[in-house]
Formats: sequence, C-alpha cells, structure tokens
Amino acid sequence: MAKNPGVLPDSAIRDLIGTGAISAQPAVTDAQVQPASLDLRLGSVAYRVRASFLAGDGRSVASRLPEFQMHAVDLAQGAVLEKGCVYLIPLAESLALPPGITAVANAKSSTGRLDLLTRTITDGGTEFDRIPEGYHGPLWAEVCPRSFSVLVRQGQRLNQIRFRQGEARLSDADLAALHARVALVDGKPVISEGLGFSVDLRLPKTTLVGYRAKPHTGVVDLDLIGHYPARDFWEEVHSEDGRIILDPGAFYILVSREAVTIPPDHAAEMAPYLAMVGEFRVHYAGFFDPGFGWAEAGGAGSRGVLEVRCHEAPFVLEHGQVVGRLVYERMSAPPARLYGAGIASNYQGQGLKLAKQFR
Repeated sequence: MAKNPGVLPDSAIRDLIGTGAISAQPAVTDAQVQPASLDLRLGSVAYRVRASFLAGDGRSVASRLPEFQMHAVDLAQGAVLEKGCVYLIPLAESLALPPGITAVANAKSSTGRLDLLTRTITDGGTEFDRIPEGYHGPLWAEVCPRSFSVLVRQGQRLNQIRFRQGEARLSDADLAALHARVALVDGKPVISEGLGFSVDLRLPKTTLVGYRAKPHTGVVDLDLIGHYPARDFWEEVHSEDGRIILDPGAFYILVSREAVTIPPDHAAEMAPYLAMVGEFRVHYAGFFDPGFGWAEAGGAGSRGVLEVRCHEAPFVLEHGQVVGRLVYERMSAPPARLYGAGIASNYQGQGLKLAKQFR
C-alpha cells in the first residue's frame, strides 16, 4: 500500500487489484486503470426503478430493489435507456477496501457532457458517490438520461472511482504556494476553498460561446465516436455582448475562461456547484487527472468544459462570472502515466468541446 497520504496512483490501484481489494467479473482490464482512478463497467442488466434511492444504514441495495423496481432490461446485446427514466445497474467491480482507504466516484467526462446523470451507490450507503473506509460489497450505478435517450451495453464505462489514503486536500495556503511554483491557471488565481473558475462568453474571433441540448432528438449510441452531426442534437449559443440567459430546465455546454493545469503530483475534483453563484448547477463530471493541461503531457493548459443546467428561474450568466471551484489534492505518489501522455485522452488541450460521440 502507498506509504504517503493522498490520492492513490495507477500503480497503487493495480496493487489493490492484485490483493483482491478490487475484484471484478470479468477481471479488471488494463484499459480501465487511469492515472488516478479506475473506470467502472456496467453489468448485464439494468433495472428500471420508479425513484432514485439510497440503501440506508444496515441495508443492501439488492434488498431495497424490489420496493422500487418496475422491470429489467437486458444489456448484453445493448438496450436503450429512455430520457427522463431512472435505472439501477449492478457494476462488474466490487470492493473489499483495507483499513485507511476510502473512495469517491464520479461520472466520466463524456458521460457528463451527454447530461447522463450517473451516480454510484453502495450497500449501507447514506450518500451518493462516497465509499467509506473498509467497505466490503458490490457497487451499483444509478443512471438517469436527462437530455438524450442513450443506447448502452454491458461492459461500457460511465463512471469512475478514485481511492484515497488519509487527508489529501490542499488548504488555500497550500494551493497558493503550489500556484506560485507551477501556475495552475493563466492569470490571477481566485483561491477560496479551492481554485475558482469562471465562464468564458467572449471567445476569440467568434460569437459562438456554447451549445444547448435540443429537447427532441434521436438516440445516442455511446459506442459511436465522432458519428453524430452536432446540429441534430445541439443548438448553438451565441453572444454579442458577453452574456447569455439560461432557460429553466435547459442543459448547456460552456467553457471556462481559465486554462487549467494539474501537476503530475496532484489531482483535482471540480465541485459540482456553488449555491451562492446562481440558480444553476455546474459540472456533473468532476475528476481531473494528474497531467491534465500539463505542457509535458501535451496540454499547455486546458480549459474546463462546464456542463450547466439551469433550475427554476431564468438566469443571466455574464462573461468572467465565477461559477465553481477546483479542489486540488496531493497524490500519494506520481502516476506511471500522465493524462494525455501515452493513453487515450480525448480532452487534453481542449477548449469548447462536445462529447466524443458528436462531430
């Protein structure tokens, strides 16, 4: 096990697999292991449920499922998960965490950019996406397509899990010192309970500042890369004056004004939203791996894509408005491979960019 506190790198994740702390049927593949996280795979069946739920203290997910299950969907050959419905899917991986190791899960980047709400639940769980020290048991994915119906298959990877040993989060003072050494953003940092980021509504040489999901579209097959014309699923969002009005219930893809860097010995997580910034939620997918935006890994600063959903009231969003924060964490050791260096990293060096299924 790692000697130092922090987020566990790929080598330590492989150690957890080797000792049986992470097990799977079928066995975990090397392609699932990322620099600071492990991709999780869908099982063979999806259960349509009438409501989202947590197992609750002392209870298993399987024991609660009959209370909410409506019908089962076979994923072995592929099946459509309908927009607006909630599904519960057993994952191929299960855990037997040793003492001192906790975990947190999150949706993968492409999952979030499809407005595909994906959360991990556990036996005895009282909150989503958080796995306590010493957890022994199965993992389940709750999946709710919000904007598009999607075709999914057994073995696909919609969410990921990150493991920690001890306290990893940087204080504001530590974050300021790190920025002084490696320039985490291009420009003056806003540091308050993490590194603040703002929205860019004045992109150079264009009025195009984002995309809004169309309300009535076809199905998105998650296996098809660069396949769908963006215009069939997205409306362009333009701004002449550096502001837009978010419509209640609509889903937007925008981009951060800051180009972000994650050094090799750190990882980061984007806070899902800040209640005080307005009536909207920012970013479903929250993991930033070591090397994201790192020049030596082909990044030289990468923008953060913002997945924005407006809530009850129309809201004016203005250029440069702070909309969230990145929480930086120490790695227990640098990973063997960085994001964007020697692995398939679809969003290194990105700007405003839709999910990989669109062209």
